[in-house]
Formats: sequence, C-alpha cells, structure tokens
Amino acid sequence: MTTASAVEAVFRIEQARVIAAAARIVRDVGIAEEIAQDALVSALEKWPDSGVPEKPGAWLTAVAKRRAVDLVRRRENYARKLAEVGRSLEHAAEPPPAEPSPDSGPEADIDDDLLRLIFTACHPVLPTRARIALTLRLLGGLTTEEIARAFLATEAAVAQRIARAKRSLAAADVPFEVPYGPDRAARLDSVLEVVYLVFNEGYSATKGDDWVRPALCEDALRLARVLAALLPNEPEVHGLAALLELQASRIPARTGPDGSPVLLADQDRTRWNRLLIRRGFAALDRAAVPGVPPGPYVLQAAIAACHAQALRYEDTDWAVIVTLYGQLAAVRPSPVVELNRAVAVAMAEGPETGLALVDAIAGDPELKDYHLLPSVRGDLLARLGRWDAAREEFLAAAALARNDRERELLLTRAERAEQPEQPGQPGRAEQSEQAERAERAAGEPGRTGPGPDVVPGG
Repeated sequence: MTTASAVEAVFRIEQARVIAAAARIVRDVGIAEEIAQDALVSALEKWPDSGVPEKPGAWLTAVAKRRAVDLVRRRENYARKLAEVGRSLEHAAEPPPAEPSPDSGPEADIDDDLLRLIFTACHPVLPTRARIALTLRLLGGLTTEEIARAFLATEAAVAQRIARAKRSLAAADVPFEVPYGPDRAARLDSVLEVVYLVFNEGYSATKGDDWVRPALCEDALRLARVLAALLPNEPEVHGLAALLELQASRIPARTGPDGSPVLLADQDRTRWNRLLIRRGFAALDRAAVPGVPPGPYVLQAAIAACHAQALRYEDTDWAVIVTLYGQLAAVRPSPVVELNRAVAVAMAEGPETGLALVDAIAGDPELKDYHLLPSVRGDLLARLGRWDAAREEFLAAAALARNDRERELLLTRAERAEQPEQPGQPGRAEQSEQAERAERAAGEPGRTGPGPDVVPGG
C-alpha cells in the first residue's frame, strides 16, 4: 500500500472522530469538516517523508484541533466565542508540539465528541433525507458521489442537500452537545431512525433495479455498533444493533445469482451468517433490562430473532411473532404495524382471519399509495383460491412499486394467479411471500410516525 493509500484509508476510518474533535471547538460541523480536510492534506504532505505515525488517527485529530483553535483565535468575535466555550476551549487551545502528538486527548473526550457529532447530524431540525445524507457524509465517511449512487440521486442534489443541512444547523444555532433530560429520548429516536432508514434502504431498496445494496447495510451496521459502544445503558440502542445484526445475517441468501429476490421460505439458511446471528442475540440480551418494558426496536429485534432461531422455514413460531407484533402495535401504533400483524396472524391462524384484519385497515389514508397493502391482499386472496381478485391486487401493487425487482416479482405473481396449478393450495412461494410481507420495511417518514415500525423483509 502506498503512503497516499494509507492516508486515505486512515482518514476514512478516523474522519468522524477528527470532525467531531474540531466541531467541539468551532461549534460548526461545516467548518469542522473543512478543517478535517485540511488535516488530510497535511498528512498527504508530511507522511510520505516522515512515515505513517504509530497512531495516525490521533495525529490527524491533533492537527485538526490546532487548526480549529487557530481559526477561532483569528476571528474578530473570538472573545464571544471564548466566553461560550469556556474552560474547555482554553484547555483545547493549548498549543500542541511542533509535530502533533499521537497521544493527544483521552479516549473519553474523543467518544464524547463523536456522540455530540451524531446527535448534531441527526438533529430533528433537519428533514429526514438531509439527516441521512449528512450522517453518511460526516459519520459514514461516504463521498457525495457514493451517497448519490446509493440513493439513486444526482450528485448535485445530494451536495445541495448536505450544504443546506449545514446551513440549517448553523442558522438554528444547534448546540454541539449530547442532550440530557426529557429532550434526550426524542433526540435519540431521531438518531436511531436515521441509522435504521439507511440500513432499510440497503436491505430492501425502495427504487432502482437492485433488490439489495449491501454497502449501505454495512454502513448502517457500523453506525449502530458505534452507538451501542457510546451509549451502553440505552436498551433501544442495543435493540437496533440486534435488529440490524440479525437482518444483515440473511443478506447472502436473499438474492439469486442474477440478483433476483429469493423469498424467505426458499432461502438456503446455511448461507445465513452465523457470526452476525450470534452478535444479534448478544445485543438483544444487552437490551433486556429488568423492569423496563421493551421498546419498538427491541420488539422488532425479537421478531427477527424468531426467524434466526428457526433452522427451517417450517419451524417458524408464528404465534410468538403475532404476540410481538401486538406489543409493537401497543408501543408504536400505526396502520403499517397492523398490516404486518395481520400477515403474521394469517400465517398462524389462516388467510381468512388475516384478510379480515387487512380489510379493516384498508381504508386508512396512510396506506393509500402503499404498495404492500394490495400485495398482502393478493397473497391472502391467492391462498383462499380467489385467483381473479388476487391477480388484480398484484397488478395494483406492481403499479405502485418503485423497485424494479419488486415490480417484476409482483407481475410474476399476477401471471401465476391467472393459471394456478392447484387452486386453493398455496405452495411455498405463496407462503414465503406472506412471510416476506410480514417482515417488510415500513418506516417511511410522514406515513408511520417519527420512526420505522416494522423490520425489513426476509
């Protein structure tokens, strides 16, 4: 590896911590990112001659802190800034040695700064898409081009989104701090929502021609692990980490060689990642706090655990899943959760019971353009042998679907409903489609409330 490659690799790993350290001093994430880039340039200039330091992350952080302090000192309003930052600035403003020391700053300070950066990037003052883009840029280390490619947007649009987010944070004078007290729960929910939605877009892409985008899942999973390490006493943080570990374990089995979806009942479970499953169960254990009722992410992780425990599709305990969806509906009610509960009931008690529950919520305006509603009805109608009605529902769902792979799957289901081989006797494909819908993502902002409601698909 060349020195330049080593610098880039280190910066990708350490970027969030470097930005966080600078942001604590300048109190502006946009300026902090520019300072971090300056530190990168300094490393590219010096490391080829001096070699890569023993602790390259600490080297970059020390350079960024020094430049941040110099910037604050040069400002005309330095006195006001000094009063705001107080003793923490005075301590940080101590000039470092001529060459930055790799041992500068305790790990606790770095972790605190990183946590502040996470809560700032995910601040509710920003629209959801802006929070996602800014988090991936500052904390995920993704370039604007990478974010645009992942979300099928133009690079210019993503760049504008990130720039507006930085301006909005500055205009709102969002404090660079970790919230405490009553505000903490709401702010934490915003952070978890961002990480969840990033994972969900990778796990079941809402549009485009890829069913799965593993790189996005990996970015979200890494962020979830960071949060779990920084907030060890927050059950919902561990619940989210458990959920993502368990769901990510299925990714190798979710698509065929040509990228087409492989439904839950047909997946080769020997391809599920057992290490991720063990990590998921460990995180779920950490999320269990005696006397504290489980929150929505813990409940979703428990649903995912039911599937991970089943060595065969036929071993799935749908009765337990029905109970867990009932608890989820109680703590985070929404028509989408009720839709998923209805599917679980259909798997446990039969399609007729499930269809009655679906029809009871079909008129909810939040489900008006939700393609999984007609898809679920089509599945249930097919299981009841009502093939003409099932075909119409699958066609309606295909018209609403934005993901090309999912649209193809729904159109295939519609064709299959035209000439059923065994009317009234659903095969594994139909049953697995039901299971897939019971596990499909539905955390769409503005549709189901402040956060996601159900776990991603099989």
